[in-house]
Amino acid sequence: MHRTEADAQRGEKSNTAQLLGRVGMACYGVVHLVIAWLAVQVAFGDSEQADQKGALQQIGSTAFGQVLLWIVAVGLVLFGLWQFLMAATGYEWVSGGKRTRKRIGAAARGVVVILLGFTAFRIATGSGGGGSSSQKQQEFTAELLKLPFGRALVVIAAAGVLGVAIAAGVKGAKKKFLEDLDTSELPGKSKRWIGWLGTTGYLAKAVVFTVVAILLAIAGFQADPNKAGGLDAALKTLAAQPFGTVLLTVVALGLAAFGAYCFGAAWAHKR
Repeated sequence: MHRTEADAQRGEKSNTAQLLGRVGMACYGVVHLVIAWLAVQVAFGDSEQADQKGALQQIGSTAFGQVLLWIVAVGLVLFGLWQFLMAATGYEWVSGGKRTRKRIGAAARGVVVILLGFTAFRIATGSGGGGSSSQKQQEFTAELLKLPFGRALVVIAAAGVLGVAIAAGVKGAKKKFLEDLDTSELPGKSKRWIGWLGTTGYLAKAVVFTVVAILLAIAGFQADPNKAGGLDAALKTLAAQPFGTVLLTVVALGLAAFGAYCFGAAWAHKR
């Protein structure tokens, strides 16, 4: 009897963790929707900070937005904690090396999202939230360049980012993200849209990560940390290319698609 009650209590806690994590994933989608909007502004000549910090600042720019920013901050931390839970015990619907890779990916995502959540808290409390993604990338690159074989280390880091870009592209093109979703949980026509949104979103992220990798590689080969850049620099680099307005608008729509995908994935993600 006691064991049954304990099992039920654990199940309830698990359900609570799942619910909170899914709400957090929706908050992650909100951030991507705002980044997409900032990217559109950059495409048409605005100099907005088009990265995660810029998106959070945009969210908190009004009185209502301040309330929303607190919600997003809490949600991002919850999403990160849910990813740690998935890394520890999740992805039971796959096995072997595939499960290991998914769990490692969840742990890495958890770290990134929790750091983003803390940035949101700092912005909400008026303490700034640190520099832009490009400033942080340049600082990271400068520290690497100070080390023995610093140039090689920066190039290796660039190769790692390129690996992330390729993984995102493959995940989108082959719709591997659907392995983690129970699309029967989705209402109505959204079952048809979730695949398109995920594919478009992951391909857009692959493009952005590829540009970040290229900038980082250039910084390594030239031993110049100022050549490196994060999401903001990547989007502005795209805007500076021939037909940059069109190119960046397409990428922005892809990032918006990823944001919308996060809402569907939060609803239908397997336990």
